[in-house]
Amino acid sequence: MSPTDILLALGIVSIWGLNFVVIKIGLQDLSPIALTVLRFAFAALPMAFFIKRPAIPWHLLCAFGLFQFALQFTFLFTGMQLGLTSGLASLVMQLQVFFTIALAILFVGERPRITQLVGALISFCGMALVAYKLESKATLIGFMLVIIASMCWASGNIVTKKIGKVNPLALMIWGSLISLPPLLIASLLMEGTQGWVTAAHNMNWRAFATVLYQAYPNTMFAFGAWAVLMRKYPAATVAPFTLLVPIIGMACAALILNESLQWWKFAACGLVLGGLAFNQFGQKWLERRGII
Repeated sequence: MSPTDILLALGIVSIWGLNFVVIKIGLQDLSPIALTVLRFAFAALPMAFFIKRPAIPWHLLCAFGLFQFALQFTFLFTGMQLGLTSGLASLVMQLQVFFTIALAILFVGERPRITQLVGALISFCGMALVAYKLESKATLIGFMLVIIASMCWASGNIVTKKIGKVNPLALMIWGSLISLPPLLIASLLMEGTQGWVTAAHNMNWRAFATVLYQAYPNTMFAFGAWAVLMRKYPAATVAPFTLLVPIIGMACAALILNESLQWWKFAACGLVLGGLAFNQFGQKWLERRGII
């Protein structure tokens, strides 16, 4: 990757790391699906009236909006509302790195190195430690929902690679617009009209600021720039950058939300990042020592 693209990737993961704290704050006033709907409504409207739909097949656009936006964030927000902390959610979501690599093998034809597979195993040990330490049944369910969210993110990454070169702004706007119908249906089925009555009652400055952060820096800029990087480079090169998100997420959660940092959180984070390091540098390290 070029130095400029590396800096861009670091800026993206910084926005995403802080975002987990923003989500936790927003869920104090809004339900998970209502927060998701408002996020993508602000991202899509009114810009969809002025920006042409990207010149890609409808099925790819619908798949992008569904996996990258509607499903990913519905599962993530619900999992966090069920008790998974901001720091842990930011860590668990990084399983998408390895889901992305696996899906790229199946659907894009990329071939993993043995060091990438070993790195994935090391990181999954970190996830096992998180699961073992969760005591509340609701939090364990939240943990599983966030894993599903990470799978949706990975699916969205593969759809992005299938889409190819496209105007990233148009893709974000129309992907957000496409996500709204299934989100509204889910909201009515799961939360009823009362969810929106509550959202209207609780729409204070804090909730509004949360929605704006979700819609613009996080969706329009970060996901748009991420789509560009996913198109330019192999999935196994770009996706591991997101493993820096939990470091930023945990630090922000500790500073802003006073979340505790027990030893096992550091251990889990170390395993995940160790898996990333081996995924990225293990091949060269082993070759220099004549092991492979």
